[in-house]
Amino acid sequence: MPHLDSNGNERNSTHVLVAPASHLPSEPEFEQAYRELASTLEDSTLFRDHPEYRTALAVSAIPERVIQFRVVWEDDNGQLQVNRGFRVQFNSALGPYKGGLRFHPSVNLSILKFLGFEQIFKNALTGLNMGGGKGGADFDPKGKSDGEIRRFCQAFMRELSKHIGADTDVPAGDIGVSGREIGYLYGAYRQARNRWEGVLTGKGLSWGGSLIRPEATGYGVIYYVQHMLEYAGRGTFAGKKVAISGSGNVAQYAALKCIQLGAAVVSLSDSKGSLVATADKPFTAEDVDKIASIKAQRGALSGFDHADRYKYVDGARPWMHVGAVDVALPCATQNEVSKEEAEALIANGVVAVAEGSNMGCTQEAIDLFEAERRKKGGAATWYAPGKAANCGGVAVSGLEMAQNSQRLNWTTKEVDDKLKAIMKRAFMNGIEMANKHVEAKDGELPSLVAGSNIAGFVKVAQAMHDQGDWWA
Repeated sequence: MPHLDSNGNERNSTHVLVAPASHLPSEPEFEQAYRELASTLEDSTLFRDHPEYRTALAVSAIPERVIQFRVVWEDDNGQLQVNRGFRVQFNSALGPYKGGLRFHPSVNLSILKFLGFEQIFKNALTGLNMGGGKGGADFDPKGKSDGEIRRFCQAFMRELSKHIGADTDVPAGDIGVSGREIGYLYGAYRQARNRWEGVLTGKGLSWGGSLIRPEATGYGVIYYVQHMLEYAGRGTFAGKKVAISGSGNVAQYAALKCIQLGAAVVSLSDSKGSLVATADKPFTAEDVDKIASIKAQRGALSGFDHADRYKYVDGARPWMHVGAVDVALPCATQNEVSKEEAEALIANGVVAVAEGSNMGCTQEAIDLFEAERRKKGGAATWYAPGKAANCGGVAVSGLEMAQNSQRLNWTTKEVDDKLKAIMKRAFMNGIEMANKHVEAKDGELPSLVAGSNIAGFVKVAQAMHDQGDWWA
């Protein structure tokens, strides 16, 4: 059987598959995500043991469906405004398409394809029946009134409602889409389709939402890193210094869980700059709550009155400014840890780096972390990719879908216990597949990026094969 690239062209088996074709526009974020997955599969023994999986990769790299539409709405001055709306329905072999909606000026097809591609394998790692997708619009909620956001969400859902459903595609929130936006979107869907169903997750608790859903991604990252620390013999979070980027939902709840577990949180950030702890005065839970209030009003981190207890670094991410830290958690957006920043973290003794954001590290940073892992054995910096470390958010979205289907509400403890079990399963699946398919020296920590990629990919590829999506 010939080896195929992602466009169905024959290729030399000694080269990594490459996603783009010359007749298509460049999609840098998607191409990066594709190469990251493909390179780890190539560098493992998976394709040697199962060469037919090359065909599965070629097929899975192309979305099942891409929907693009215009969104026409009226601002508070009565002026017509128009935005681009998208939904990338990438893969439904394991269940309904599942993935967030992002409202941000940077949204384009490349970013949504990257996020949707990652979502396929992230969702597979949860062990729940969810496919992968992503969507959104190049709309900026910042500076908009509630009325403008409501009218935009209603116009957006008028078109999106034609393509989603509880057993078809179940969106959730993402950057720029919080509980308020989910409420407006859900109301518009219910009115358009005359159906009350679990078509969106992240809903309000009184109308189908799940306890622990707002906290799930941040909490899940910490539960995952707990397993990393334990496996590597590095103890617990107690007494650890933790650098976090971002100050949105994921960063807030990761910080609160760290503080609860006895760690010292030494940084938070936003798109305008970073707050870094000084003089052994880490962030408190009260600080995080105040920052959460600022962010709920779409305010900047620079507006936080901290009485000179922290240093504000304008226009910078925290990694070069936090000094010695044990754990680094990128929780803002993609490519927020560069090679130079990775070098600084390693030089300052970081033990674990886990992505709360999607593709939080550049490929150069990942390559550096992986080189350190191979070189330093059990004393190395250990890197965990977002598709594994931050799958807790979509996991609890899946639990919300299950509760909606049963018309039940589980307790906080029930949901949290299920989240902990899912994060442990995601960690152990990565370890198992790394040990099985990635050659390593004695004492070397397993590659979580390769193991997680292989675990998610094999599960999806096998389901696709069973359903006739590819054959060999």
